[in-house]
Parts: sequence; structure tokens; C-alpha cells
Amino acid sequence: MKEFDKNYTYLVTGAAGFIGFYLSKRIMEAGAKVIGYDNMNDYYEVSLKEHRLEQLKKVTTGEFTFIKGDLACKEQLTEVFDTYKPDVVVNLAAQAGVRYSIDNPDAYIQSNLVGFANILECCRHHDVKHLVYASSSSVYGGNTKIPFETTDQVDRPVSLYAATKKSNELMAYSYCKLYGMAATGLRFFTVYGPMGRPDMAAYKFAKKIMAGESIQIYNNGDMYRDFTYVEDIVTGIMNTLCNPPAPDDLGAKYKVYNIGNNKPEKLLDFVAALEKALGREAKKEFLPMQPGDVYRTYADVSELMKDFDFKPDTSIEDGLGRFAVWFREYYNIED
Repeated sequence: MKEFDKNYTYLVTGAAGFIGFYLSKRIMEAGAKVIGYDNMNDYYEVSLKEHRLEQLKKVTTGEFTFIKGDLACKEQLTEVFDTYKPDVVVNLAAQAGVRYSIDNPDAYIQSNLVGFANILECCRHHDVKHLVYASSSSVYGGNTKIPFETTDQVDRPVSLYAATKKSNELMAYSYCKLYGMAATGLRFFTVYGPMGRPDMAAYKFAKKIMAGESIQIYNNGDMYRDFTYVEDIVTGIMNTLCNPPAPDDLGAKYKVYNIGNNKPEKLLDFVAALEKALGREAKKEFLPMQPGDVYRTYADVSELMKDFDFKPDTSIEDGLGRFAVWFREYYNIED
């Protein structure tokens, strides 16, 4: 495994996002230059994205340049590649959220398909050494065989979000085969942690718990998720950055990995750990399964272990404890 190269320039799209923030911070702490790109959309409160950017400006090692822009604007994206000539591109920008995709499909088409196509074209024409991009555990859809392996069939998406992420994998593979690019897709499993997305379980539940409001528990709590702490996700990404895949049997330098905790937790156990971390009991409203949801996610990470000798291992107790400390500080909550 090749060591991280601090002399490279790293373009991180979605740099003001949850994972993008942590990755940019880690790359700079390793002494490298980051070009951050983000459209700062209002899918959730922009103030949180601005807060993350402020934290990045405080990092004293490496170098950070931020550009506000949209992946769907090919001219602007091309100008960024022309100007900064990134060696490695990490595409974390996307319209996120399973349920949001049901009512707002066009946002996913523009960002996740048109935007990703623009990323591929820019990488192709600018001799990028390696493209690393975010896929999702959502691609496994209605699969019932567990744990989910990257060799499983994933052609039955149960949400448009999942369909766009699988489309990204297919698009990236074709570019690797046709144009000699190198690309790695990372299927993330339910990421959580401090400064997380407000539409995700930990953050959404915490806000309601601390406000004394009821939290909504789908499928009457009978759901399992491979909750993965954000710093584990970032370690997984860092391992891949300077290690483009070897060619497959068709000559394509392409690979997909799962990054998950390899230990699905029952939703009610996750809630109990969050209640303990916050020191408050939640009022619960039990509801049926929602469209687009899946019953269980469970990552097989054997390929990650084989290639990088790494697997996520942060427990939900430790991860939610750190999240709760940040949450109280960010919202100035005292007992």
C-alpha cells in the first residue's frame, strides 16, 4: 500500500458537507493542499456548512482553497481543473437522502448524474491520477442476503437516490475501461458523528429529544443499520487516495469497497445509546416502514481489510458519546 502523498493537490467536492469536512481536515493535517468545492445548497441549514468551513480555515497545516460552485455547471468545474490541476479528485458532492428523492427527483438527476458526468469528463481531460467517489449502501436495495458484498447483484434499487449511486458506479467503470482512468467507489454505510447531517438519525433524534418532542421510529423499531462513525469512514477514504486499483480482467483500473462497521445495530439499541449519551429519555412514535427504506444494512468489509488492513471499529456508545458532547456545545445546551 502506497503512503499518502502530501505533495499532491486534492480536489474535494462537497467539502462543506459532513464527510467532506472531515476528509479535507485530515488531508490538510497530513500537510497537503485541498481545493474544496461545494454549492452550499439549503437541503439542510447552510449555517452548519458555514461552521464547518470556518473550522477548516483554522487548520494550521496544509492549505485550503474554497470555491463555491455546482457540479452541474461544467464550465465552472472545468475552470477549477484548469486552474488547480488536481492530482486526486474525491467526489463527495451529491444530493443526499433517500426519502427526499421521492418528492424531489430532479435534484438527484442534476447533481448525482449530470454533475457526476461532468466530474468524469474533467478527470479524463486533465490526467487525474485517481478519482475516488462516494457511492452508498443504498445500492443494495431489497437484497436479503447478508452481509452485503460488493459482488452482490445491485440492480433492484428501491429509491431514486440508490439508482443514481449505482449509475455512478457504472459510469465510472466505463470511463476507466474506455479512457484508462483509475477510479474507486466507496459504499458508505449510515455515517454519523459530530457536525453530521441534520436529516440523519443521530442528529434528527437528538434535536427532538432535547426539545422534548417525539421521535419517529419506522417499522416499529424493527430495523437494523450498520452505523459507521465518520472518522472511520475518513480513514477508509485516506487509505484509497494514493492507491489506484490494479487493472481488472478487462484492463479497467476500477474497484468498489464497502465502508461499514460490519456490525448492524437494532434501531432501538441505537436510540437507547443516544438517550444515554444525551442524558435524556426520548418520547417515541412508532410508524410503519417508509417507502424507499430497507430493513437491514450490513457491510462485508473483507476487501477493505485485505487491501488496506483496516476495518471500522468505533462502537455506537463511543461514537454517540462524542456526538452528544459536540451537540450540546454547538447548541449551548446545559443540564
